[in-house]
Amino acid sequence: MLEGSILSQLRDRHSQPVAGQSQLNFGVYYKNTLVALCHALEDSILTSDCQPLMITAFQQGKWYLQEAERYGEIAEVAKNVVIMATPGAGFAEHSTSQRDNVDLVDLQADDPVAQEWHLIIVSPNYTGMVICQEVSEADYQILGTPTQDVERKFYGFWTFESSLVCETAELAIAHIHRYKPDLAQQLAQQLEAIITGIRTGQSLCTHPTSDQMGRIVHRVVQYLESSQGTVSPTPSLILAGVATAQMSTNLVSNELQAFLRLAQLMDQADVTNPLAGAEVAALAEAMGQLLDLPGWQLHRLRLAGLLHRFAFLPQSRFALEGPPINPISYQPATLTETDAPSCQLNPGAQVLRVMPQMRAVATIIAHQTERWDGKGYPANFAADEIPLESRILGLVVEFQHQLSALQPNVTLGDRFNGRLDPEALESAMERCTAGVGTHWDPKLVEALTLLVNGLKQGLSLTVTLPKISSGLWLLEKEH
Repeated sequence: MLEGSILSQLRDRHSQPVAGQSQLNFGVYYKNTLVALCHALEDSILTSDCQPLMITAFQQGKWYLQEAERYGEIAEVAKNVVIMATPGAGFAEHSTSQRDNVDLVDLQADDPVAQEWHLIIVSPNYTGMVICQEVSEADYQILGTPTQDVERKFYGFWTFESSLVCETAELAIAHIHRYKPDLAQQLAQQLEAIITGIRTGQSLCTHPTSDQMGRIVHRVVQYLESSQGTVSPTPSLILAGVATAQMSTNLVSNELQAFLRLAQLMDQADVTNPLAGAEVAALAEAMGQLLDLPGWQLHRLRLAGLLHRFAFLPQSRFALEGPPINPISYQPATLTETDAPSCQLNPGAQVLRVMPQMRAVATIIAHQTERWDGKGYPANFAADEIPLESRILGLVVEFQHQLSALQPNVTLGDRFNGRLDPEALESAMERCTAGVGTHWDPKLVEALTLLVNGLKQGLSLTVTLPKISSGLWLLEKEH
């Protein structure tokens, strides 16, 4: 990683764990993956009214020229578009570059940012970012020097997380200051106004909905799926043997990352229970182990636990058969006259179905709100009609929610490492036991009781935030 680059500065800022600071999940991306990601994030600007500040780095002006026409469309709806690249190939002469709200920053050839590929989108209602750096010549010698543009590889990550996107925008503006101080001052003022808007707590960045984020994630997955058909096996790829398979795997990995990153946003939005995804995943997997479920099912349970809050994504118009759920309290929300239910499928879980490998997980999540007595939703399933994983997930979600309410200030890793207050465990278990035969499967409550007894006696559960860029193993197929 080149010293002085924006990516390296961000890495250095996050090199030591700090409470409340985001974990960076780096990965290697093929160029076709990054093109699909950037187009998906950019097109979300064109289909919304977010009027963002957008900062990009294109390495060279010739790469910008390939996107200049669509950047003209983006400039029509964006507040400001800033493009960093080494000049050349008609970079400054294109009509898009002449727009009042489009600014070019000509990077010096030895500037480390000239080796980076960035897309930074910032607004109160939508943030997104791709931040990467092409791998070094030494790394290429290990991975295989590319002979085709599509084989180029980049190291970095992407995210929707507003605090991380804003932090990176600040670093980018500081870099722009070296070349154009007046422009940097103008951008800093715009960014400060956006950050203020996000901090009010009323923006979609702090309260994502299934309407808004569902469309964005759907577009990311759709574009990644479509990009697989654009890669033709070149002679060098054929000689490499597994290169095309690696590209396909890279795309699927990023589709999964889109869902995990949205789940991370939902957890962070709940200041009273920000660790719900990781803790529910650990509890669900432990329950599956007690029930002697096979490995592929344990992985699926863990993934459903990480993504369980998709079922609680609110809509601007609720589309549930039955009362919608507040994503923070898990209690029924109030319907308005215009919120008439129109679909039995949970709208948040429906977002997952765009990815074929996620359909089983979507089913688990959609039916976690069923009840043992058949009075739940969305399908009014009863008893064994409810998928086993959905029954497990619904129960451990309730248990974790009760436990979090009893001990809201316990940090990740402390809640289930043998030092949790036995009285809190007992109280949370009693509240779940009260629903035996009505809400919950009696046999599963017995299994949870065994698990809780173990926790009271010092049993530890491994509760960790997922490494988003390497979670592909969670999609292990049924044998």
